[in-house]
Order: sequence, then structure tokens, then C-alpha cells
Amino acid sequence: MTKKCNIIEKLLFLRPSILVDEDPRLLSDWKRGITLSCVTLTVSTSSITSTIYFPGIPYIASELNAAPMPITLTTALYILVTGIAPVFWASISDHYHIRRVLIMVALIIFSFSSMISAIVDNIWALIVLRCIQGAGASCALSIGPGVIADCYPIEKRGTAFAKFYYGVFVGPLIGPVVGGGLIMTKQTWRATFWFLFAYGITILILVFFALPETYRDNERFDKEVQEQSLQKAHDDEEKGKIEDIKEGDNKEEKNYMQDDDVCSMDPGTTVINVDQNDGEQNNTKDKIETVRSARANSKRINPIEPFLMLRHPFVLLASMISGISFGAMYAIETIMPSLYQTHYNFVAWQTGLTFIGAGIGNTIGTIVNGLLADRLLLRSRKKRSGIPKVEDRLTLNLWPSGIIFIPLGLLLFGWPIVYDMSVWAPIMGFSIQNFGMVQLMTLSSAYLVDAMPGKGASAAASSNVMRNVMACFLTLSANPMTDAMGAGWTTVLLSTVTLLSVAFLLILKVYGEELRRRSGY
Repeated sequence: MTKKCNIIEKLLFLRPSILVDEDPRLLSDWKRGITLSCVTLTVSTSSITSTIYFPGIPYIASELNAAPMPITLTTALYILVTGIAPVFWASISDHYHIRRVLIMVALIIFSFSSMISAIVDNIWALIVLRCIQGAGASCALSIGPGVIADCYPIEKRGTAFAKFYYGVFVGPLIGPVVGGGLIMTKQTWRATFWFLFAYGITILILVFFALPETYRDNERFDKEVQEQSLQKAHDDEEKGKIEDIKEGDNKEEKNYMQDDDVCSMDPGTTVINVDQNDGEQNNTKDKIETVRSARANSKRINPIEPFLMLRHPFVLLASMISGISFGAMYAIETIMPSLYQTHYNFVAWQTGLTFIGAGIGNTIGTIVNGLLADRLLLRSRKKRSGIPKVEDRLTLNLWPSGIIFIPLGLLLFGWPIVYDMSVWAPIMGFSIQNFGMVQLMTLSSAYLVDAMPGKGASAAASSNVMRNVMACFLTLSANPMTDAMGAGWTTVLLSTVTLLSVAFLLILKVYGEELRRRSGY
């Protein structure tokens, strides 16, 4: 039975011992830039797939003769799946120590589900395919932060996360515009899915040729860094000395070899004597890999681990902060087409153009966050004489984002529509809301990755679950709330909830270290 499982794993390219030879954090800047670009493009499939779909909703309802509820489900269930699926991607990644293969598998799933969606003639089939599409598009939402944690040290992650989340938020900038234009063609809404198929295949080719495997064995590489630092501290006379590996030595004793090679193994790995000739060194590496493979195979994939992370108060609070702001954005995107059609007589392509304001807000927010995040973190660390603290990641720019920009943007969207003011007012309001949201989401996610070293993918997945569950709930309730209260009071309610989430931010800033300590982090 075990042999059959190993054969299946090899056929699926999921061998559990794909080890990275060199520390990913030692990659050159341009290689890290290419790696970050690949995962950013991959994660953009999630947001573009969501927003390119909105302008075509009336055409889908008409052609497929669909009632409002099934149409809403094509959006709500897509959001829900993109929140849950990353949990399984993260579990597989952490179990098998892989990133690249999963991203390629996910892109294949995304591309071909998009192609089939373009030819369906039944609303329920479209709902199922949208769920499969969401599962494929969501992979990088958890794997991407893991790649960033692999390649970037803490003091450089803020800028990297800002660039990565630009892929998440680029959807509102180009998705509705492209969707509105494609809908005007002969194939109407089906053209959007053909576009997504081509987009996914293009990114898959790029990832295949340009993205390296980055999974970082933190224990192994961190130990090597420590040993190299100790070697530099030794006198020149001691640098060339070799310490013999003796039986019965303490497991924590550091062993140095003449070729400056360090044999570092995870806890539970059998120590293997290493001779100095090249042939035996290669044999030793194979043995280490075999031992690790056996140990990895003895553990089962735990897909509920990211869910269980939400039991930690600091994980739950950080996830709620990003979830509320993200859900508020999706609520506005859901009610926007019908409001613009009712109050301004907009058709699909005109509604698509109004999303450009959101994209501009995301872009400016990403740039501002990238410029400020790491600088403010280093400034806070400098005040404590260089002593690092994870809560330094919750930088000063978060407070105006949560207290001013998001609530103000929501109110500027809702009330001008109620009073039939110029359409530029709600466009500007949605832009301001997105400017604040991108900073809250980026830094709360970076905080979780910093707080849980070695579990970057799972930490991102747990946050993504909460974020997309909130988005799904607010998407389903957005239209009923607007019908019952009007656009103005709906945005008042969303603004109030956003302000309450700032209290979670305050708790993390003041008591985050204690909460992490109690949770074992």
C-alpha cells in the first residue's frame, strides 16, 4: 500500500522531499523580483475573475433565464470557495514542502474551468464551474505569502507584501473595464471566460519557466546562518580546524567540517557520519533526504490546521481586521451595478469604467504602504535599540486607514447616490475606501506571517478563510440591506462595523505580544 502511495505521489510530482539546495533569502534581487512577479500575477487571477464577471451579470441572467438567487450564488460561492480552498493548498504545501508545483496545478484547474464556463448553457453548471474556478484561482492567496516568507527577511517583507497584494487588488482596476469591453462583442459574457482561459495559460507558461521552488527549511537554513556567524567570530587559526563527530555527543553540539559544509537535520532525524570525499558527501545527502522523506510520509496532511489557527486570539483578531474591510469592499461591488443602472442609467461598459476609481485607490494605497511599512518598522525597532517585536509590523499608517479613509469612502459612495449627485462622488468614495483597505489587509497579513515563522502559507490561509467568509456573507446581504435601508444607511452600517474593527487593531498593538506568548508563539 505504501509503495502504491509513493508511486502516485511521484506521478503527481508531489514527492515530499523536494529540498531547496540554497537559502532562498540569498537569491539575487532580480531573481527575487521575478519570483515575486510570478506569484503576484498568479494571485491576480482571483480578483480579476471576480470583477471581470460583474458587468456581464445582466446578460447571464437573460441568456440563461436565471433567477436573482442563482445569479447571486455564482458570485457568493466563488468568494466562499476562494476563502476555503487556500486552506487545503496550504496544508499540502506545508506537508510536502512545495510551492511551485501547487501553483502550476492550480493554474491548470483555473484555466480549464474557465474554458468550460465559456460553453455552458445552464446556470447551475455555471455555479459549479465558478466554484472550481475559485479553487484554482485561490492557491496563491496562501502560497504567495509563504513564498514571500521564504525569500524575504522580516525587515523587507512589508514592501514585498505591498507589491504582492497589488495583484489581489488589480482586479477592480482592469477586470470590469476588460469585462465591459468584452461583453460588447458577439460572444457577450462568454468572451470574459475565454479571456480568463488565455490569461491563465499565459501565466502558467511564465511560472513554468521563471518560478523556482522556494520552500525554505527554516530550521536548517537558520542553523547554517548561525554557524556561519560563529565561524566568522573565530580566529584565522581556528577557521580551518575540523571537529570530529563523536558518538554520544550532545545533539545540540555544533559540528564543523573542513569543507565548511554543515550537516543540519530536523529533530528526529538520524545523525549520519560524513566523510570528506565528494562521493560519500553525496551519499550522505541522499540518506538525509531518505530519512526526511520517511518522516514526512509518517505524517498525515492536516487540512483543518489553518482553521484551528483561528483559535489563537491574535490570529482571529488580525483576520477579523482584514475580513471586515475586505467584505465591505465586496458589498459595494455587489450593489454598484444595479445602483448605477438605476440612478445614472449606465450600461455594462460604463459601469465597468467606474471601477477604475477603485483600482486607482488600490494602486496609490499599495505605493504608500510599500514606502512606509518597512521604514516605520525599522524606526520602531531602532527606538528599542534594535530589539525586534512582531507588533512593529502594525505601523502608524494603519490608524488613519481604519478610522478615516475606509468609513469616509463608504459614506461618500452611499449618500451621493441617494441624493442623485454627480457620479464622480461615489467613484471617488470607492477609491478612498480601497486606499485604506489595501493598507489594512496588507499589514495584517504580513503581521500573521511574521508572528508564525515557518507557517507562512497556513497563517495566510487562516486569515483568508475569515476574510472570504466575511466577504461571502456581506455579498449575500448587500442587496437585501440596500433594498431595505437604501444605499446611504447601508454604508453607515458598514462604516460603523469598520470602526469597531479598529478596536481589534488596538488590542493587537497593546496586548499582541502577550497573546502570542500564551498561544506558544
